[in-house]
Amino acid sequence: MKPIVLSRGDFELIRNLINKKTGIFFDERKKYFLASRLSTHMENLGLSSVRDYWYLINTDPQELSIFIESIVIPETYFFRDYPQLKMFAEDILPLVCEEKKKKINKTLRIWSAGCSTGEEPYTLSIILTEMIDNIGSWNIDILGTDINRESLKRGQEAIYGLRSIKDVPLEYRSKYFISRDSYYLVKPQIKKFVRFSYLNLTDNLKMQTMRGFDFIFCRNVLIYFDNESSKRVISHFYDALNKGGYIFLGSSESISRLSAAFKLVKFKNGLAYMKA
Repeated sequence: MKPIVLSRGDFELIRNLINKKTGIFFDERKKYFLASRLSTHMENLGLSSVRDYWYLINTDPQELSIFIESIVIPETYFFRDYPQLKMFAEDILPLVCEEKKKKINKTLRIWSAGCSTGEEPYTLSIILTEMIDNIGSWNIDILGTDINRESLKRGQEAIYGLRSIKDVPLEYRSKYFISRDSYYLVKPQIKKFVRFSYLNLTDNLKMQTMRGFDFIFCRNVLIYFDNESSKRVISHFYDALNKGGYIFLGSSESISRLSAAFKLVKFKNGLAYMKA
């Protein structure tokens, strides 16, 4: 099946709807990609007009969800951006844990926003298990959220191929994974700290319910958002963090251009943004 020929007007109609519903912005370079996805869905539904399909996904939340899931491509793996994770594990986590012990508050809450298929929240669970003494005495909550329900389902299953674990240290592979042929299962001791939930980061009402986190990881997600949507999301993240909490974006992303509310803190292994 050849993709439909997407006129500029129809492209902008679909693009603007995606942007309005998700914050994701597709530039002209993504025109063929969208045309390909549209062709598949329209053929399955027996539709020949892009305008008819636009009306359908604009009025039917289920069809919109199916379409959005088809255009959000999960791309992640365990221990992605290792230098940043090293800073989190060796420089920041011990400081936060020490402060909590002083206050007799042994609760740690981490939000992995845009978690895709779950590699990031499970990576964080491994790091906490390695770094925190007597972790059983702590109340650990790692929440992974995403707009793609199929990705969340795969995260809950916690079964990964070789590509996903390519950067996992060998000692951790045997310690925290069960090998099954060419697949690896995350062990229960790591899974128990992680839960998953559907969340659209541009849903202001839902975002206002997200509170009480010590760390937020939203890496390589906002690069797909337009500037105004990114600013709103960052503002919600600020409100969701506890005082003294930290936010981590991708290495190519910048908080400073989106918000002046965070304090830049220098550590031995890098720079991090804190809610002062």
